Amino acid sequence: MSGNHRPVEDLLPMEAAAELEELAQAIAAHDKAYYQDDAPTISDADYDARRQRNDALEAAFPDLVRPDSPSKRVGAAPASGFGKVAHAVPMLSLGNAFDEADVADFLDRIRRFLKLTQDEPVEILAEPKIDGLSVSLRYEQGHFVRGATRGDGATGEDITANLRTLSEIPETIAGAPEVLEVRGEVYMAKTDFQALNARQADNGDKVFANPRNAAAGSLRQLDSRITAERKLSLFAYAWGEVVGRGWVTQQAYLDALKAWGFPTNPLARVCGSLDKIIALYRDIEAARASLDYDIDGIVYKVNRTDWQKRLGFVARSPRWAIAHKFPAEKAVTRLNKISIQVGRTGSLTPVAELEPVTVGGVVVSRATLHNEDYIKDKDIREGDAVVIQRAGDVIPQVVEIVPEQRPADSAPYAFPTQCPECGSHAERMEGEARTRCTGGLICPAQAVERLKHFVSRDAFDIEGLGKKQVEAFWEDGLVKQPQDIFSLRAEQLTDREGWGEKSAENLIAAIAARRTIALDRFIYALGIPQIGQATGKTLAKNFGTLDAWREAMDAASLVGSEARQQLSEIDGIGPSMIDDLLAFFSEPHNRAVVDALQDLLNVQAFEAPTVGDSPVADKTVVFTGSLETMTRAEAKARAESLGAKVAGSVSKKTDILVAGPGAGSKRKKAEEIGTINILDEAEWLTLVEGT
Repeated sequence: MSGNHRPVEDLLPMEAAAELEELAQAIAAHDKAYYQDDAPTISDADYDARRQRNDALEAAFPDLVRPDSPSKRVGAAPASGFGKVAHAVPMLSLGNAFDEADVADFLDRIRRFLKLTQDEPVEILAEPKIDGLSVSLRYEQGHFVRGATRGDGATGEDITANLRTLSEIPETIAGAPEVLEVRGEVYMAKTDFQALNARQADNGDKVFANPRNAAAGSLRQLDSRITAERKLSLFAYAWGEVVGRGWVTQQAYLDALKAWGFPTNPLARVCGSLDKIIALYRDIEAARASLDYDIDGIVYKVNRTDWQKRLGFVARSPRWAIAHKFPAEKAVTRLNKISIQVGRTGSLTPVAELEPVTVGGVVVSRATLHNEDYIKDKDIREGDAVVIQRAGDVIPQVVEIVPEQRPADSAPYAFPTQCPECGSHAERMEGEARTRCTGGLICPAQAVERLKHFVSRDAFDIEGLGKKQVEAFWEDGLVKQPQDIFSLRAEQLTDREGWGEKSAENLIAAIAARRTIALDRFIYALGIPQIGQATGKTLAKNFGTLDAWREAMDAASLVGSEARQQLSEIDGIGPSMIDDLLAFFSEPHNRAVVDALQDLLNVQAFEAPTVGDSPVADKTVVFTGSLETMTRAEAKARAESLGAKVAGSVSKKTDILVAGPGAGSKRKKAEEIGTINILDEAEWLTLVEGT
């Protein structure tokens, strides 16, 4: 977790905003490590704890929910080296439950959303959660035409050739619908994993940390012959785009998959009550060690597909499904040293350097300690024996110390007051959990990390310009600012170690290809604190062009200006984000960087996604009063799925007010504005009917 252990209800809004910012940045980095690099850097338990804390903060402070919140996204952008596949239906992840109370809450939420009575049965299909790599298999006219990874949920990697090496994936399906996307999990059985590592060791090659990493690494081989040499397996369990058929229940779909020849998990069961759900969970948990594949929990899905459709989705997960996770594994080891890493925004992050220890078959040697509070709260010291936990990953969470094993000469850890990279003062602002270097761009760690961020996959995504190259170019003075990248010449590189004429030409060509970039990626690439991918898209959507965005930032710099007020009315742009945006543009060197880039690049205007013939696309909608045929959450989800922007308050930007019985001040304000289309619930449903 973030290290702030104070109860959520005791936090001030400023403190909550700071912690939400920290969580958003940390979880995004961990998503990239897990989904994109196949090299997770924290334990599943630590990751889940961060998400739990984020959800609790957002529930308590709904006005502080960030556009780049972890609750609004899944996974990480697809890696380079493979073609990219846009998913016709997003591949989302699942919310988590950690105990029986969480599962009970999940069932209660379903009842409330659907307005079910307490005695109406809710059937749940429960099946093991496989610890592997999610894939989507597309069939057209019964023929397998393409396979892809989840990626960031919207876009994945095209790994068709590698998936064709799996004998469990049929090339053709008799009687299949016109279009069918089968989704499932590719994994490596424990016995196959052990055999692979034995071969790797015999050949002097890399051995894998666990079956999940082995499966992911095997599927991401650029040479499919290597994939074919490694035994991979599949469990199918869901669907994406389907044209020409539907199923009444989730179980009926699994039956269809089995009839078509896909392997499905034999432990899947339909449960009619909470007691039966928990009983199955305990039975499978007890049998977990005897299974020949890794699982990290049980997935619960509403069995009725008409209810699934009504329940719909939140930003990153379906409302009708949840993953009930198993407890993490633990071990005790020695903390040899606490080291400090400096990030691109100057944050000083303490890292525990551990005596290597094997936990669940994986050797771990490092763990993040998050921040100064985390160390103080747990009284973590160098030399301590510490309890760590993991659940399938490489770097664990420090849970607690073992006091009786503390060395006699132990001393409390003193958090540095100077940056270890540049010697500048390290400052912790009031209300923030992090300590930051004040050196800015004179700090090599910040300068280099900002350049790495600029060329990263979600930003400019320059092929051949990775972390090592950025570090080397910066140290040698070739690239000090982002604009320097676009002034590089091939002759500057050919004499460098490891560079030849061809590789230099390839890099220059890759850089040239990125002289045209979408506005949202450009905004994200600038590395403005709190401005992640989602916020970049929000700003691009609202302002349209780079010139318009910059003009708005300049105008908003005046306290009390209309431009600042308009910025604050954008859904998801909170006061602290506005402060960071304006602080960025108040710095002359930042403005100089943007000026230089604007002269060198073609930053494309925002292009709105296609939402068909929706009558509410790009309209701002506000719901008020009581809704009688649907819940507020269901109404909001439907509106957003049709391309509308749902706001919480009425303003001059509001297009439609849906007013149910009991509508009060919002309806009065809409009437005063005079330009807002005021609809009752029936009129709203008529408007969107059939879309």
